[in-house]
Amino acid sequence: MATKLNPYLSFQDTARDAMEFYKTVFGGELSFFTFGDMGAEDATANLVMHSSLVTPSGYTLFASDTPPGMPLQSGSQITVSLSGPTEDEAELRGYWEGLADEATVHVPLEKQMWGDVFGHLVDRYGTPWMVNIGQDAPQ
Repeated sequence: MATKLNPYLSFQDTARDAMEFYKTVFGGELSFFTFGDMGAEDATANLVMHSSLVTPSGYTLFASDTPPGMPLQSGSQITVSLSGPTEDEAELRGYWEGLADEATVHVPLEKQMWGDVFGHLVDRYGTPWMVNIGQDAPQ
């Protein structure tokens, strides 16, 4: 069995909304465990302790809410990159279009000087995404 590298996103009270949004973009099976499911009876009870989205394309996203008292520094530490060859262009453009809803687009998804179609945005939940469509997709 091969190991996997999966993005684990942190949110401030919006993990459930964010993961439900990502499910509309990527499809797949979504599950949640709240702090209450693990025995918390305080203000954190309804917050997401862990969630996972396993997509039909083989991606897995994890996410949680940051409990009160723990620092959350959003957005600048990681960018999620989606890439593939031109045969996957329709799929990747579909992801871009879904993520772009209410997003801040920094680089529109279009052909770039290096020949690939590339775009960069920050979605409505503050997560940066890059999409690259090219003949030689990064491995």
